[in-house]
Amino acid sequence: MKTDALKDRLRFITNRIREHLWFRPAVISLVVVGAVLLARVADGFGAPQWVPEVSQDTLVKLLTVLSGSMLVIATFAVGSMVAAYDAASRTATPRSFSLILADDVSQNALSAFIGAFIFSIVGLVAVENSYYGRGGRFTLFLLVLIVFAVVVLTFVRWVDRIARLGRLGPTIKRVESAGEVSIKRRKHSPRMGGVEVTERPDNAEMVKVEAIGYVARLDVAFLQSLAEKSAARIEVVALPGKFVFPGESLAVVKPDKDDYSGVDPDKVRKAFVISEDRTFDEDPRFGLVALSEIASRALSPGVNDPGTAIEVISSVVRLFSIWGGDADNDAESSKPESDRVEVPELSLDDMFNDAFGSVARDGAGQIEVVIRVQKALGSLAGYGDDFAAIADRHSRVALKRAKNALSIEEDIERAIEVRAQYFG
Repeated sequence: MKTDALKDRLRFITNRIREHLWFRPAVISLVVVGAVLLARVADGFGAPQWVPEVSQDTLVKLLTVLSGSMLVIATFAVGSMVAAYDAASRTATPRSFSLILADDVSQNALSAFIGAFIFSIVGLVAVENSYYGRGGRFTLFLLVLIVFAVVVLTFVRWVDRIARLGRLGPTIKRVESAGEVSIKRRKHSPRMGGVEVTERPDNAEMVKVEAIGYVARLDVAFLQSLAEKSAARIEVVALPGKFVFPGESLAVVKPDKDDYSGVDPDKVRKAFVISEDRTFDEDPRFGLVALSEIASRALSPGVNDPGTAIEVISSVVRLFSIWGGDADNDAESSKPESDRVEVPELSLDDMFNDAFGSVARDGAGQIEVVIRVQKALGSLAGYGDDFAAIADRHSRVALKRAKNALSIEEDIERAIEVRAQYFG
């Protein structure tokens, strides 16, 4: 349990670091500065006779060319990335910005360009001040060749990626992938390692929120340790993704009858990470919300792109198919890891509202979208009684919206026929 909790904590921290552009360039800059300075170590071993003599002028010319070109390329890279981020926010949804920002290829490219620039500047200073002997100059020459090769390969790969970064299609795929990871993780552990919620006793203690924002992360293992020490059970009220404000309940402490020793509310609050923005990590609904926003923007009068909305609906169906599919063999066992922490399962009704509510509303006047919504809901109805009941209700509401929005009688009849194929 401690190992899994540590992995979750490290995953959350790593994902937050990936959302900052400065981190990788800073690390690479430190590495290249160290490499330039450590090249002098080769002088201490003595250069063999077969090692060619590399003149100081040769190194100065190579490093000068590298420094001048890398500054231009790094500036160009930043400008292209900012344009891609802006395009993703305008054409898709601002909620996808964190995913575009965390693109590994773009961040690695920017890190390589800035690192090469720092490498060349530090190398020039060292060479022109006779910092190296024969072995050191040859070692630095090899490092220059390696840096050149890395920069060329990185640039070629990055040009291919930047041509797609921020475009609508790849952005939809990226949001779907983030939602898929989150849904699979929650599917594997529906109660996040906790147990089913039980009835609250009369002496239950409410733990209130003191901040405003979204619950970004929940440390169930930490709550379990608090509950074990104090002989109590802790019910989680605010799941990741919930918007909370001062005075609202985060959790409920349910004391055992005899041995209860009290729980510090501040320690309980530490198990909840409150953020200004929602994150995809532990919030499966956020991926559905982001996809729905993309579809709604595509269906706005200023864009009028029903094809994108239909593509989003397909992504939503794929995500729900994971949630409604058979449980994997490694799913949460009958004996939960945190048997003193009660965690509610996600509401399937809320997930359907997130995914289909705005799409059915904004696409009610376009028959192709209406039909795709009906087909999507009909296909999801096959995943069990719970899915069928909720899908049927959303199908009926979507059809009502379509009847009010469509002006052609034949279109309305088509929508009725498609619904009848799945729901009778």
